[in-house]
Amino acid sequence: MTRSHLVTPVQDALTAFTQGSVTAFALSHTARDQADLLAALPPRYAEVLHGLLDRLESSALFSEESCSFSQKDLVDSLQMWVDKARGVLEGH
Repeated sequence: MTRSHLVTPVQDALTAFTQGSVTAFALSHTARDQADLLAALPPRYAEVLHGLLDRLESSALFSEESCSFSQKDLVDSLQMWVDKARGVLEGH
């Protein structure tokens, strides 16, 4: 059995965020709270995830126009992180 289910809470929160039903801060809190997921991945994954979440939280404090990076790009990067983490957990 793979451990790919560990990434599900992050994927669900990311989906909810893109649909506008949770805030960037709620997504960040959910993702940061996944100790089992982060422990199951190489340490670099936690560093990258936290960096993306820090930028997402920062972008949420400003309007899209005044921010130096777009939330859409961050969401795309977070989705890529989720996909890669799932691949690692599935042993690919």
